[in-house]
Amino acid sequence: MFVYFTFMRIKDDIKQEALFEATVKLVNEIGFASSSVSKIAKQACVSPATIYVYHKNKEDLLVTTYIQIKKNIARAIHKDFDGSLPIRDILKNVWFKTFAHIDKHPDYFQYTEQFSNSPYQSLVDKQDIEAYFDPIINVLLKGIEQKIIKNVAFDILTAFIFYPIIALSNARVCQEFELNDENIETAFTLAWDAIKL
Repeated sequence: MFVYFTFMRIKDDIKQEALFEATVKLVNEIGFASSSVSKIAKQACVSPATIYVYHKNKEDLLVTTYIQIKKNIARAIHKDFDGSLPIRDILKNVWFKTFAHIDKHPDYFQYTEQFSNSPYQSLVDKQDIEAYFDPIINVLLKGIEQKIIKNVAFDILTAFIFYPIIALSNARVCQEFELNDENIETAFTLAWDAIKL
C-alpha cells in the first residue's frame, strides 16, 4: 500500500511540474490571453481535466505558477543565509544570488515580468509573497533601526535596492548590460549608496 501511494505522489509531482513548465513556456511564447487550458494541457502532455485536479481554473494555474517562481527565488537567495554578516554584505550576497538565479532561469524571470504587468497581479496577496522574503525584509528593518539605512517608506526603499536588479536583468531594457561580477558590484554599490544613511 505504501509503495502505491509513494508512486502516486511521485506521479502527481511529475504532472504538477509538467503543468508548471508548460504554463511558463506557453505564456512566454504567446501571452496570457492566448494560453488556454487546453493548450497548456497539450504542452504538458496531460488531459485538460488533469489541470482541474490541481487548480480551480486558468487564473488559479497562472497565479500558482507565479507564486511558485517567487518561492523558488526566495529559496535560492536564502540558501546559506547568514544574518550575522554586516547589512551591506547580506544585501550584496542577495544581489549576486538573485542575478545568478535569473541567469539560470531566464524563462521564469520573463514569466514574472509579464505577470507583474498583467491584471492577474491583483489576484496575488502581496503580504503572502513578502512573507517568503522575511529574512531580507528584517535585515532592511534592522538597518533602519540601527541608522545604517535611510528611514523612508518601505516601497521607496525596496524600489532603490531591488528594482535595479529587475531592470538590469531585462535584456530588452538593458541590452548592453553584461552579467559579470564587476558590473553587478558596480550596480549594487550605486543601489547601496542610494539607501544608506
